[in-house]
Amino acid sequence: MERVARDVRQLPKAHLHLHFTGSMRPTTLLELADKYGVRLPEALTSAEPPKLRATDERGWFRFQRLYDAARSCLREPEDIRRLVREAAEEDIADGSGWLEIQVDPTSYAPRLGGLIPALEIILDAVDSASRETGLGMRVLVAANRMKHPLDARTLARLAVRYADRGIVGFGLSNDERRGMARDFDRAFAIAREGGLLAAPHGGELTGPSSVRDCLDDLGAGRIGHGVRAAEDPRLLKRLADKGVTCEVCPASNVALGVYEKPEDVPLRTLFEAGVPMALGADDPLLFGSRLAAQYDIARRHHGFSDAELAELARQSVRGSAAPVDVKEKLLSGVEEWLAA
Repeated sequence: MERVARDVRQLPKAHLHLHFTGSMRPTTLLELADKYGVRLPEALTSAEPPKLRATDERGWFRFQRLYDAARSCLREPEDIRRLVREAAEEDIADGSGWLEIQVDPTSYAPRLGGLIPALEIILDAVDSASRETGLGMRVLVAANRMKHPLDARTLARLAVRYADRGIVGFGLSNDERRGMARDFDRAFAIAREGGLLAAPHGGELTGPSSVRDCLDDLGAGRIGHGVRAAEDPRLLKRLADKGVTCEVCPASNVALGVYEKPEDVPLRTLFEAGVPMALGADDPLLFGSRLAAQYDIARRHHGFSDAELAELARQSVRGSAAPVDVKEKLLSGVEEWLAA
């Protein structure tokens, strides 16, 4: 029996599911809103995380509206630089040694001079923050499922073009109940052919079929969320056999009503089926908790031992796009944490 639980913030890990605007500190949002005279919805100005539920379309629309209000406060390159640097600092405090931050640059293009300038500002900010803080950071460009598939193809080509500037993957976010995964198959083919990891969202707001579509139609090497795969034992076996990492975000799942309580998130089911997982914070600004808190949920609500938490950390590192030397350093850090 373990007598003293080790500090999960000291456990070296990789963070593979963090959205750009959603990574913002609440205090930073309030400062930027004041700077630009933006009147934020009350849900974003109280000390508590907003009450959310996205299992119906109205709830999802409200979630998106809050996200858009926060994003409207990012207007200048210095705001982007601040957000990225602070996200890196928060991750380091939580034991992250590698962060893959997800962004749809089209959302920032109107205020930053166009699509290419916006992407270059974001990539420069990531490069600077990585050098200044020592955190390994890369970018995952995500298309929006609510927009036309041709927009996704444009983004995929752009992501491939900037692969040597820090882009490692291509994703697909927003409401998975809208549009078919196969509508975006060409965009994902462009990304994969360009050497990028395919990491679409699936198996969050809809069931196992959404995860299967990501695998079959988009060639997913990683799945954003993927928790609903727990409802299909054959799909679990497929994910485990192929070593497809699911980016599981427990606090987010509960905040959005995918599961009622932290203990309902099927962490054990996935873990015991051998499905690799990378715990993620998703949108800390809206859900109120960052990376280490997800490991705390695994410990407190699912009875994960320190040895099992260490294995979750290893899985996050193995599922990342980090260079071999970075992976080795983080993995040896996990062993040191366990030995402490």
